[in-house]
Amino acid sequence: MAAAALLAAPAAAAPPRTLFASPVWVAFDRGADCAAIARSELLALPGRDQARATISFDRPPGRRRGELHLRLSRPAIPGSTVLVQAGGATFQLTARGPDAWSTGPAQEAALIAAIRSAGDLRARFRAGDGGHTDRYLLTGAPTAIDAAAAACASRG
Repeated sequence: MAAAALLAAPAAAAPPRTLFASPVWVAFDRGADCAAIARSELLALPGRDQARATISFDRPPGRRRGELHLRLSRPAIPGSTVLVQAGGATFQLTARGPDAWSTGPAQEAALIAAIRSAGDLRARFRAGDGGHTDRYLLTGAPTAIDAAAAACASRG
């Protein structure tokens, strides 16, 4: 997996430091924050955004302590919801256009716990051309999440 395709760093910022890499998940230290990132199982068609999942932690530990952000494969219909399934648990995310976010610390802790025990994560949503599911394999996700969390917790 090409790390550059998953992480767009501003030109003036220092390049992110890779903390962990598996065939599916990568963990980065991006300076002000750390993140575990994966692309969806299906590659995007040319000219389309690649669907990806990001679990972010702030440095110093602050606002984000495992926030899940999804870049959807296409924009969700305004006012619609994004349902995420991991294992037997289902979560409703806040959506706006092609992005969806977890709703707070309690949901984020439950999502991370579900990700640790599930084989995949599925984001179901409605777009202008119908219903869609973005699927993420979770092999390596626990290690990537732990690496990102530890990196941002260890230095303040």
